[in-house]
Amino acid sequence: MKMNETLDAIQIARAELEVILRAQRAAHAADPNPDLDLRRDQLQRLAIVTERHGAELVQAIQADFGHRSAHETQLTDLLMIGTAIRHAVRHLPKWMKTRRAETALQYLPASNRLMRQPLGVVGVLSPWNYPYQLAMGPAVAAIAAGNRVMIKPSEYTPRFSALLEQIVAMHFARDELAVVNGGLEVGQAFSSLPFDHLLFTGSTTAGRQVAVAAAHNLTPVTLELGGKSPAIIDPSANLTAAARSIAFGKLLNAGQTCIAPDYVLVPHAQRDAFVGELSRAAHRMYGDSAANPDYSAIISERHFNRLHALVDEALAQGAKAHRPTFSVPSGDAAHGHARKFPPTLLLDVRPDMRVMQEEIFGPVLPIVTYSGDVDEAIAFVNERDRPLALYWYGADTDHRDRVLDRTVSGGVTINDCIWHFGQESQPFGGVGASGMGAYHGEWGFRTFSKEKPVFLQARLNGIGLLYPPYGKVFEGMVRVLKALS
Repeated sequence: MKMNETLDAIQIARAELEVILRAQRAAHAADPNPDLDLRRDQLQRLAIVTERHGAELVQAIQADFGHRSAHETQLTDLLMIGTAIRHAVRHLPKWMKTRRAETALQYLPASNRLMRQPLGVVGVLSPWNYPYQLAMGPAVAAIAAGNRVMIKPSEYTPRFSALLEQIVAMHFARDELAVVNGGLEVGQAFSSLPFDHLLFTGSTTAGRQVAVAAAHNLTPVTLELGGKSPAIIDPSANLTAAARSIAFGKLLNAGQTCIAPDYVLVPHAQRDAFVGELSRAAHRMYGDSAANPDYSAIISERHFNRLHALVDEALAQGAKAHRPTFSVPSGDAAHGHARKFPPTLLLDVRPDMRVMQEEIFGPVLPIVTYSGDVDEAIAFVNERDRPLALYWYGADTDHRDRVLDRTVSGGVTINDCIWHFGQESQPFGGVGASGMGAYHGEWGFRTFSKEKPVFLQARLNGIGLLYPPYGKVFEGMVRVLKALS
């Protein structure tokens, strides 16, 4: 598509999106602070969408991937959203309540309040890797906070995205919750709309573009990005348990997970033993055939070829690949399994290799060795962009605390992998190149709310003593205020 045609397509898409945005703004103006009953009703309708249409969603996602484990979709997409909805419904009265805030002594008998209000209309740009969870998770938080919501799902999952638009329209008015579909031009137009808040989940490169587009309108953004999340194996770690955990976290959804470990730091002396444990763990989970229904495919031919290029380039530069036997069926039996990439460990990698520079987003795991000195591992992590997740395995609590104190990451799981993401009582979000802002649970409610400070002046007060004309009374009051503050 030529430049002028692209700009025309974006303008057409924007005009169509603005119709929905205006309808949602009008609905918000008519009811700017929905009551508890309405918010609960909307959340219950989201639960109905999840439960009643779960089987259809699983099938659509599987079709888009070529093959996606139905059990993984149930666990990571449907179950997590169901949990988030129940958590929000249970805690909503507390979250909505206006809070008292401390009032400085010199302002008494006045008082402070903190009032949480909906922002208005929230935009959600969601990715393809966990298409239902990462579209509906932000929507749960935004609706709980009393907002109207527009969602633009990924064009990489056309069957799912079309189904989501259809089933949401069955349960929600378009001025409550709307799903809009389209290609790149719709996504670009969407990110340029003057939302009251915009949440984007995706790559760091795309996140920068979204932030630039949103900045034109001064739209606040939450960016859930990715990067190279490390797993650190301490000399005190149980290698068998660590390998089993990392194999699960890395091979879930065939590594197409923003918080999947992107490389592992292992003491030199334990590398071979760890590689053996990791290989055995991967084989126990997924066997040796691409026809295994538990092992998911890569989303597209382009991403499949990108992974091949990353591995081939690393091998050409001196890395070694450790792959289990992985047979791909031929003929009709290959249907749905042709884009399954074999679990691949890369040994003898160097920091300057592209596989150590880019987020992998697939079942390829570089193994990096270090001396076993915890400070060396910390230094390696800190020389790179701040990751979305960090994993530490070991029994030495001094080493654990040193890693926690001296590294900065979006979140951490100790002696396991990825499960910090599922905690509704904890915020989830990146830092630096891995994102900004957070959601989940009350943190999502707060992200999509304006926490408005309110100062209530008492009828009888001495504030008039600070008014002009200034003189000795004013100077005396200033001395008193200094003493009290």
